[in-house]
Amino acid sequence: MTDDSTGLLTIGALARATGLSVRTIRYWSDEGALPPVARSSGGYRLYDAGSVARLELVRTLRELGLGLDDVRRVLTGETTVARVAAAHVAALDAQIRSLKVTRAVLSTVARRGSTAEETTLMNKLARLSAAERGRIIEDFMAEVFDGIDTADPDIRTRLRFAAANLPDDPTPEQVDAWVEMAELIQDPEFRADMRRMIELNAADRGPDVRSGTSLWFMSRLVQLASRALQDGIAPDSPRAPGVLRELIGDADPVAVRERLAAATNVRPARYRELSAIMNGLEPPAAYEEPFRWVVAALEAQVAR
Repeated sequence: MTDDSTGLLTIGALARATGLSVRTIRYWSDEGALPPVARSSGGYRLYDAGSVARLELVRTLRELGLGLDDVRRVLTGETTVARVAAAHVAALDAQIRSLKVTRAVLSTVARRGSTAEETTLMNKLARLSAAERGRIIEDFMAEVFDGIDTADPDIRTRLRFAAANLPDDPTPEQVDAWVEMAELIQDPEFRADMRRMIELNAADRGPDVRSGTSLWFMSRLVQLASRALQDGIAPDSPRAPGVLRELIGDADPVAVRERLAAATNVRPARYRELSAIMNGLEPPAAYEEPFRWVVAALEAQVAR
């Protein structure tokens, strides 16, 4: 109803006009977002038609998640709805990213059946900043390449790219992959495996060997071994040494076998899979059969 002496709306009338509760309107009024335009002779709050429009704006901004401090600043003209909305969007984006991380950690905990200690570690790894992730990666790179100056530069670049590219707005699967990647590259045994692979790569490189030779070798291996498999050439058959000569020339078959065993180790393969997830790429082809064929052919040649 209206106050008879002023014609203004009582708080009850304002509540009926807007569908809000008297308690909510009173709270917003107490907080300065909807000050009354007058008081009745009995001290009750009174509002005018403008208060209805103001109240609708307050309700809209509150439904959008703005705090009462921001609402007051908009209503008093200290800022605009557009500026507050832009700031709120940024805050929501940060909140969404945080919720994605939370979901990824909880999903991993549930899947692994993790202990409290493991959960704490995973949560910490998942919430690292880009700079903090970078320091973990640089420490990994420094250890596995320490003193190996002749390693193929392409391998160094690929390893760093593989570990570093968690997007700014990752999916839960990418966060999960990063957590596993971070655990992996901080594992001393995995670092030793990677260093061994890099040492084997560097051992047969001279100053005149161009970058990318390692990648070329692997591509050539897949091509030749796949062809041998298609032609039905068994690894221990008389025709197998000819395929190996085409692939490795006069290199030591024992050294090549060790190098391939390191490259096809399960954990380096998992490293490549995690990298693909983090970078939004298709999982890399394993080419298990061609690699197995070459390893078997090398073993047969060594045994002869």
